[in-house]
Amino acid sequence: MTSKRTSTESTHLQDKRVLIYGCGYLGREIGRQLLLSHSEVWGTARSRESCKKIRNIGISPILSDWNDRRTLSNLDAFTHIVIAVSRGREEKRSHWESLVIGLKTLLPYISAAENVVYISSTGVYHQRDGLWVDENSPTFPNRPSTRAHLAAEDLLRRDRPNQPWNILRLAGIYGPNRVPNCQNVLNNTPIKTSPNSYLNLIHVEDAAQAVTAAIEKADQSKYVVSDDRPTKRADYYSFIAQYLKASPPTFININDPSTNHSRAEGNKRVWNRKMKNTLLPKLKYPTFEQGLPNLLKPFVTQSSAANTR
Repeated sequence: MTSKRTSTESTHLQDKRVLIYGCGYLGREIGRQLLLSHSEVWGTARSRESCKKIRNIGISPILSDWNDRRTLSNLDAFTHIVIAVSRGREEKRSHWESLVIGLKTLLPYISAAENVVYISSTGVYHQRDGLWVDENSPTFPNRPSTRAHLAAEDLLRRDRPNQPWNILRLAGIYGPNRVPNCQNVLNNTPIKTSPNSYLNLIHVEDAAQAVTAAIEKADQSKYVVSDDRPTKRADYYSFIAQYLKASPPTFININDPSTNHSRAEGNKRVWNRKMKNTLLPKLKYPTFEQGLPNLLKPFVTQSSAANTR
């Protein structure tokens, strides 16, 4: 997988050979958008079944696991690499092994890449008091997953002191077949969340558009990627209930010390100013009110059936 580029060739995305390492839900949308720009796109997965999903949308699949060096050959031919690995629910390795050790194993094999984009999470922000956060806010995460993401960010920066990298800290992704807790609203099942805490979201199409913009960057930057308006969780779930004509949502406040739930969640508001100024001036779905209706239509029939029982 080698390629030669002449001085007359354009530097636009259609001249790039992009590898999406960890081509899952977000990765497939990134690949779909890159294919529209006539990019050459490859994507990795850890199972043959996932490789078939990648192939079905036109991305060239590679069976690879970054914790297994035997699967990391021929990765130096790609000009740009997006790292979008997530730890699967059935993963037996710890978050640290899966994310940090995996990235450390991968980096020597992609050292020739012109730019590496790492997909991180706004979960690295520990704030629980409704404060606004941006790229310069302190990060002291307490969850194993977000501590691992933060360590992976540091590892990438240390590994590429003189080469481009971009770190994108994404808010909660929603999109087709991924509407958080929609089924709980339909079933009138109490939702384990604090209704008055803030939720930060980004539609998968907008998230992928931000990533494709970051691929073009030749600098060393980090961005928070979120839509234009953080929302109270109660407002988000009430919107779903009203659209589906379901009963109002009910909650189990997991931040309430009187409950038996030990998992506390963040409560911050993500300020996307840098992303809007540099990567994505206009979002297709600036708030969840624009993004949810098309996603909820498949649930309308199900809701109607439930209400007639």
